[in-house]
Amino acid sequence: MNVQTPVEKLRPADYASDQEVRWCPGCGDYAIIKGVHRTLAELQIPLENLVFFSGIGCAARFPYYMASYGFHTIHGRAPALATGAKLANPELDIWLVMGDGDALSIGGNHTVHALRRNVDINMLLFNNEIYGLTKGQYSPTSRLGTRSPSTPQGSVDSPLNACSLALGAGGRFVARTFDTNQKHMPDVLKAAHAHKGASFVEIIQNCIVYNDGAFEGWTNKSVVLDNTISVEHGKPLVFGKDGNKGIARSEDGFGIRVVEIGENGVTEDDVLVHDHGNRILAMMLADMEQPEFPVALGVLYCNPGEPYDEAVTSQLAEIRASTPAGSLNDMLRKGRTWTVTEGT
Repeated sequence: MNVQTPVEKLRPADYASDQEVRWCPGCGDYAIIKGVHRTLAELQIPLENLVFFSGIGCAARFPYYMASYGFHTIHGRAPALATGAKLANPELDIWLVMGDGDALSIGGNHTVHALRRNVDINMLLFNNEIYGLTKGQYSPTSRLGTRSPSTPQGSVDSPLNACSLALGAGGRFVARTFDTNQKHMPDVLKAAHAHKGASFVEIIQNCIVYNDGAFEGWTNKSVVLDNTISVEHGKPLVFGKDGNKGIARSEDGFGIRVVEIGENGVTEDDVLVHDHGNRILAMMLADMEQPEFPVALGVLYCNPGEPYDEAVTSQLAEIRASTPAGSLNDMLRKGRTWTVTEGT
């Protein structure tokens, strides 16, 4: 009689490799990898099916610190290689780790196409608004006025909004969290993993060496409740330490504004309810910035569609089914073909 041996549940530590973790002391990456380990353990993803891809940058060391399979690729190209791996083996559980420069500068093209194709991969964008690995140059998400070795007088570039870019590229799952929010991050990552298709999660992180405190105005525990809003599908867009602030339609009906519930006749009925299937609302939430608005956290948009890898697999299956077995010659000549004859 065969007796099935019970499989022990994987713990967060089981997803960590034996490599020494070497980021700068105090880097937000330490908090992120802790949150990822917790998430994977809660999901119980088998290590043999799990693959981490990365490009170049501080965040790109991630695969070395995971006990799963990993691939440290070249700058900005991780989405392209991850797409190839998913097409070759759709059973793989693929996660991408990218920095803001890696994903949005040299890799912007690949990021956009992975999103619009809706490849079933989990894309994590670590955004510290600076090039950390190469000693602090300004990045595509750096704020106006950022002083760096490449902008000693202050940046004059308008920064990219990562979530807005993902939505504009046709991304079907777009979310945001931040490094030290260890209660919030696993829930966002689990929602991203449950989504079939490309999921895009912006993780705001502090670079303690080159951009320290850039997000302190809204991530600090003393102000986070007043300066951020955690959005949940089907729930009112209410925030604030006392829960008395909300997001409502602007008076002209075309935008949004911050209101105080109980002031000037405003009631909770005036506050918008979050609908994560509403792309226009998601765009407005993604664009909210301090000090005029709270920063939106959570799943901004979720609208599943057929993943690219499934569509490709289905197409190949149809071709094989309609082609005589073993006849590669027939397959190559099926469909639009021409016969060239002498004198044509």
